[in-house]
Amino acid sequence: MASTACFLHHHALTTTSRSSSSQRQVANIKPNQLVCWAQKQAVQEDDGSLVSRRLALTVLIGAAAVGSKVSPADAAYGEAANVFGKPKTNTDFSPYNGDGYKLSIPSKWNPSKEVEYPGQVLRFEDNFDSTTNVAVMVTPTDKKSITDFGSPEEFLSKVDYLLGKQVYSGLTDSEGGFDSNAVATANILETSTPVVGGKQYYFLSVLTRTADGDEGGKHQLITATVNGGKLYICKAQAGDKRWFKGARKFVESATSSFSVA
Repeated sequence: MASTACFLHHHALTTTSRSSSSQRQVANIKPNQLVCWAQKQAVQEDDGSLVSRRLALTVLIGAAAVGSKVSPADAAYGEAANVFGKPKTNTDFSPYNGDGYKLSIPSKWNPSKEVEYPGQVLRFEDNFDSTTNVAVMVTPTDKKSITDFGSPEEFLSKVDYLLGKQVYSGLTDSEGGFDSNAVATANILETSTPVVGGKQYYFLSVLTRTADGDEGGKHQLITATVNGGKLYICKAQAGDKRWFKGARKFVESATSSFSVA
């Protein structure tokens, strides 16, 4: 018949064998592993057959599988190295819940007390460049829906103060791509009218340039909607140079995550 004997060793073991056909010793060279010995004895069963060596080895393998475990130290290392495939959390953004609205704020942006627009209730800006920022404005309105303002382009014409003002005013020649006597320009690059949670939104992507600008222009993204007699606007922006150096991801994510409760 076949029998197994198991022992837990905490030091390295080596494999040994004996010439006798009646006994074989099997050992694992790894420390802290379960070591089992399987013995085969020539015992006649009732049906006249001997217990096979294969059956004895099967019992050995099964016992070793039950006894093997991942040590706490190994598990801790695996978790730290993400060996076990645990999902990683997104540390680039932090959720922000305001009064009646929510959005995702880039984690490396700081709150700012600067107030630029009417009804501004929030402003965060990049640690290294205040031009890269996001702001939320909430103002009363008699409109029932954002579509009551007209098309996205018509809506923008009613809130064009969001695009900023040129410091210089006066007569100028046609230079740098500007028309005569014009010191600022705004080009709408994209518009859309998404519906989120049954609520209609307007989204606009605008590139503005001013004669006194040093960033080659500003990318300004605007998301707006109407809810409960209030106009909610989220605007994020970045200078053209920083836009193409990585700021685009943060500006787009901030405005696309904006929604009202």
